[in-house]
Amino acid sequence: MKNNYDFVAVGETTMDAFIRLKDASVHCDINNINCQICMAFGAKIPYESVTEVPAVGNAANASVAASRLGLKSALVANVGKDRNGETCLKSLKEDGVSTEFINISPDKPTNYHYIIWFESERTILQKHSDFDYKLPKLGKVKWVYLTSLGEKSLPLHAKLIDYLRQNPETKLAFQPGIFQIKMGVEKLREIYARSEVFFSNVEEAQMILDTNERDIRKLSEGIHALGPRMVSLSDGTKGAYLYLEGELWHIPMYPDIAAPLDRTGAGDAFSSTFAVGLVLGLSPTEALTWGPINSMSVVQEIGAQKGLLTRAKLEEYLQNSPAEYKTKKIN
Repeated sequence: MKNNYDFVAVGETTMDAFIRLKDASVHCDINNINCQICMAFGAKIPYESVTEVPAVGNAANASVAASRLGLKSALVANVGKDRNGETCLKSLKEDGVSTEFINISPDKPTNYHYIIWFESERTILQKHSDFDYKLPKLGKVKWVYLTSLGEKSLPLHAKLIDYLRQNPETKLAFQPGIFQIKMGVEKLREIYARSEVFFSNVEEAQMILDTNERDIRKLSEGIHALGPRMVSLSDGTKGAYLYLEGELWHIPMYPDIAAPLDRTGAGDAFSSTFAVGLVLGLSPTEALTWGPINSMSVVQEIGAQKGLLTRAKLEEYLQNSPAEYKTKKIN
């Protein structure tokens, strides 16, 4: 079997329902880190709007980003045999993502998440259906992009490791989700060890390494010790970092062209676009400059995919970037 995909994302897909609030408040600790959204308890709270966005989720977002940037892209995921599943499949096909690897479960509902959207931030209420996770026959694939899966997905990871052993030319990008982080390093040790590139934010790296350390170099070195050749950590408005061959590089955020509308999917846009750059043959530091541009674009729209760019548009932003937007080696 020779599918010859450039990029196969493995994970979940879902319907997102964005509930736009106006009567709420946000309270943070003294470091402005641990923030909570607050609403009147037991009250009737008006909302401004509800917007459904189909076929999203970390892996689905990555597969769409890859397709728009010119790669032959496919998604491994599960949907139910219901209206929401049909809507997700239709949306993916319209974006040029192959759905041949998507399993349709007749007795399980398609994942459906509610997103409490207040100002430019969101809180996600998520529930994963108890799908029977299987890895289809992928054929020959240049890159696999593994990301968030449900808590009962460990057998799929074992199947993926077998596939990577049998196909050593296939490279792995790993952006773990919350359940994969909770599985612990030992259960996924070979996934980490076989990763060409690893992506997470600073807080997720701390959870993986079970540390309160916030020094980017030390966190990067800790993740690198688990096996990934490249480690990329994002740190919110402070930008993103790349650790490679003992060197630490930094890229700032790409300047917003307008005030962000919704930050959903910014991290997925960065990570998947960085990975796509590698697939296309960019150097790691060149690929690092691509990620924040797609993140900037995504936050200008509702949902994680509408703002994803074509390669031509992304390169136009890069060509017109301000002088301060460049990679810098951290000593």
